[in-house]
Amino acid sequence: MRDPLLETSGKIVGFYEREYYCFSNFSSFAVEWQGRLWPTSEHAYQAAKFFGEYPEIVEEIAKVRSAHEAMKLAKVTHLDKVPSDWDSRKAGVMEDICRHKLSQHPYVRKKLLETSEMDMVEDSPKDGFWGWGADKKGRNELGKIWMRLRDEIKK
Repeated sequence: MRDPLLETSGKIVGFYEREYYCFSNFSSFAVEWQGRLWPTSEHAYQAAKFFGEYPEIVEEIAKVRSAHEAMKLAKVTHLDKVPSDWDSRKAGVMEDICRHKLSQHPYVRKKLLETSEMDMVEDSPKDGFWGWGADKKGRNELGKIWMRLRDEIKK
């Protein structure tokens, strides 16, 4: 269901669905990162949890077709193997992946510049860390990453 604020205010760019979906990690923009071409930025992010320790899990994630499958492998099937320090590293990893995605896809760059000075929100009702969550009071870390990258390319 669409949020009326996103449809009428012109001040918030939501990218969980709709016109700005290219900023979602689930959008089908392949990303070359860490010497490999990943089908989506979600694949790269989920695989990064297992770099070094579990190359077989990295391969498994790299080979699945959808971003949803990649997420399920990391967050359900292999959750017990995620390093204990992942939470302290995950935002930096995500920003690096998004920076690569931006540099490799002119369309993503164009859409990012179109957002001008608007607030960018991963308007996912499911994720209060990367998005705004069900109560719309989440941290929106992915939105913040995209706004920082926008500021960088405008300089």
